[in-house]
Amino acid sequence: MKLTVFGATGGIGQEIVRQALAAGHQVTAVVRDPARLTVTGAGLEVFRADLTDPEALPPAVAGRDAVLSGLGARGRKDAGVAARLTRSVLAAMEAEGTRRLLVVSAAPVGPAPEGDTAIDRATRGLVSRLLKDIYADLKAMEDELARSATDWTVVRPPRLQNKPVTGSYRTVVGGFPLKGRFIGRADVAHAMLAMIDDPGTVKQGVGVAY
Repeated sequence: MKLTVFGATGGIGQEIVRQALAAGHQVTAVVRDPARLTVTGAGLEVFRADLTDPEALPPAVAGRDAVLSGLGARGRKDAGVAARLTRSVLAAMEAEGTRRLLVVSAAPVGPAPEGDTAIDRATRGLVSRLLKDIYADLKAMEDELARSATDWTVVRPPRLQNKPVTGSYRTVVGGFPLKGRFIGRADVAHAMLAMIDDPGTVKQGVGVAY
């Protein structure tokens, strides 16, 4: 497949690029600073662009089978970037007629799992209060997706870890795995790639965790 990856220099984005190339896909990595992209390989095109300039993005998504995004705030001071930059991506996709889009959000933005423990509920509430601006940004991003004409999927992981891909994790369409507290960035990338051709995830939020 021909794939475009936004946020390609981030932890999840680089894993998407790496795993997609290993699977034989053609990958366009959209970056602001190519020096920050450490992944190389046959089939990789590095597309330098300023994501705040919507007119620069249509060529990056034209003719692609799917677009995957790891865009998001790196900290509380960056809150607002997920919705704003995703809006630019959506405009480019709709201009070019590219439909399939998978993005990373976060578990607290979606529904809590049925049977959640009191400890998990308390932890979720505390984290949601501490990072309320970031989660408000992600909620706004999800609202933008819901209003779009794209075939979107929102992937909602819990706390992220840096660990090798395992391919062993749980997913819940429209919900979240019970007692799912962690997942590696590499496995989030693995899940996103696996969902590209899964019609059951279209226009859905999907919780993913170990």
